[in-house]
Amino acid sequence: MSIQEEFGSLVFNTKTMSKYLSHKTYESLLATMENGTALDATIADEVASGMKTWAMEHGATHFTHWFQPLNGTTAEKHDAFYNPDFKGGIVASFSGKELIQGEPDASSFPSGGLRATFEARGYTAWDPTSPAFIKVNNDGVAVLCIPTMFYGYHGEALDKKIPLLRAQVALAKQINRVAKLFGVPGDKRPFATLGPEQEYFLVDAEVYRQRPDLVQTGRTLFGVRPARHQQLEDHYFGKIKNRVLSFMAEVDKELWKLGVPAKTRHNEVSPAQFELAPVFEEQNLSSDHNMLTMEVLQTVAERYGLVCLLHEKPFDGVNGSGKHNNWSITGPDGKNWLSPGKTPHENAQFLTVLVSIIKGVDTYAPLLRATVASAGNDHRLGANEAPPAIISIFLGEQLTDIINQLEKGKPTSTKSGSTMEIGVSMLPPLPKDATDRNRTSPFAFTGNKFEFRAVGSEQNCATTNTALNTIVAWALDDVLNQIEALTSKGTDFNSAVQSVLQKEIKDHKRVLFDGNGYSGDWEAEAAKRGLPNLKTTPEAIEAYRDPKVIELYKKYSVLSEVELESRYVIEKEKYETMIALEANCALMMAKTMYLPECISYAAELADSCASLTDYVHTGVSALAKSAAENVEKLTQEIDKLEKAIDSGDSAAELAGMKDVRSVVDALERIVPDSQWPVPGYGEMFFVG
Repeated sequence: MSIQEEFGSLVFNTKTMSKYLSHKTYESLLATMENGTALDATIADEVASGMKTWAMEHGATHFTHWFQPLNGTTAEKHDAFYNPDFKGGIVASFSGKELIQGEPDASSFPSGGLRATFEARGYTAWDPTSPAFIKVNNDGVAVLCIPTMFYGYHGEALDKKIPLLRAQVALAKQINRVAKLFGVPGDKRPFATLGPEQEYFLVDAEVYRQRPDLVQTGRTLFGVRPARHQQLEDHYFGKIKNRVLSFMAEVDKELWKLGVPAKTRHNEVSPAQFELAPVFEEQNLSSDHNMLTMEVLQTVAERYGLVCLLHEKPFDGVNGSGKHNNWSITGPDGKNWLSPGKTPHENAQFLTVLVSIIKGVDTYAPLLRATVASAGNDHRLGANEAPPAIISIFLGEQLTDIINQLEKGKPTSTKSGSTMEIGVSMLPPLPKDATDRNRTSPFAFTGNKFEFRAVGSEQNCATTNTALNTIVAWALDDVLNQIEALTSKGTDFNSAVQSVLQKEIKDHKRVLFDGNGYSGDWEAEAAKRGLPNLKTTPEAIEAYRDPKVIELYKKYSVLSEVELESRYVIEKEKYETMIALEANCALMMAKTMYLPECISYAAELADSCASLTDYVHTGVSALAKSAAENVEKLTQEIDKLEKAIDSGDSAAELAGMKDVRSVVDALERIVPDSQWPVPGYGEMFFVG
């Protein structure tokens, strides 16, 4: 019995389609889904009717075009299947036109200048390559969800999906060129694969509701780490507590029903932090599934009296949460093209793709950094297993050795994995991989894929994968052009490949780094190499205005200049809005929650000193003095933060929040727990 047979399928997948569609329509839609052939519009009515029948059998009364606007979340507007029959009753219907296109209104979604406020029209268009599914909320309400693209009246991309699909086309074209050049058999549609590991925190809902900062901003703006947090490293891969395990089990079942191939679950490094990893899928589908995964995590958490935090840095001083973006390529032969094989030094096709990836990442490192820029991720990057803002590539011993050989001449050998003796007599020698892993590298080769670890846990990974596909398409295009130019002049093919790859390695090897990405030495070394170190979002998103990036996206028809500019405007506004929101929340909490309680306690200490005049009370006096001084300092820092907010300067607001927090956190170490106005880290970290 399959998983979906056991738990029930909520996906209009190939098996479901075959039951509700004629054979001809089924074959036509399947060709579109699997091979990317143009959709036959004449089958739309039958597909819509089949979807409606299936959805209503599962209790759905409404359908929605499920899309991903530029605010980074998902959006939906529900329409009923039911329409008046003009005889005093109602009848259920769902047409092909309603399936293929919708008009959800575009005026209030961020457009970055693509749309004027008074221009309200926006359209959704069915993406038949991502199966429709049924969402069921905690009260049992079912809705048919149809994954769609979202675009403006003049065809401009207003979402995350359209650029991703465009970039997939650009990459597939170059992969086919590689296949033709190297004589790779197969006529399947090439595509990028994705496996986004999702990290998250869980806190008790009752505690969450007492923290205005968590409710309003997704992270704690104040708080002191308890004596015990992650320093014992006992939570990572530790025994999963009963309530959390029950939650995880239900998440898995809900995801399996939706066709999401959830595979791995475990405790992460920080207390109350966890991770879910799926099996790799075609990139567009995997990206949609990741957005669903985040929603399911939050929905199921409610059933267990929990809240799922997806912010990149909900707690200061411990691990943040990322979304490890595992990216690879499947060629027209149906094989993983980033699998080196046993003798990668002899695999010219693999080396051509590998060197092209190195070239693309080095050339467009600022663009990759821009795709993961956000107010939340700025707090995460650079520590606690999150990579630094400097984009570098880890290849590991095996591939680094081959690249070094290739730079000097023709590679002649490959370092292979050996065996390990671990001193346990009943076990045979265990296989040892040819290379270790590097958890501090932003872009690390991990055996048969690249893991881009910089994507934030709350972010839509479509943005990063759009960039990855495009820069690799560009690099492959350029490398292949060079090889073809040499062979057209009579150069032997193998010699041409080796010559071009040697040149590209020499030009781009600066981006290769296998050491500790957290070390100060690396930051200095990276500066010498000329690698960008864009530590903040305002710096990073300037890449969207780089003429080189504009030309890149324009050349491969991924984003026009105005579409790219809109992304810059939106990310800038989102960042400034988020910082202002956090600053106002911090100000409110400091003035109305922390300050009154701290004043009361300082006054209590002063009264205690006065009543203990006949006793030695140096310690009490020192404590009273410290409390009074910190209260006075807090009033001063509150005043500074208020002025920073009035200035509208994000940098000043960040500095003001930091200074207010410093004083509040100092007072948290003084004021009795019973008088502290909000739950502390210790109450949130250890979920029972």
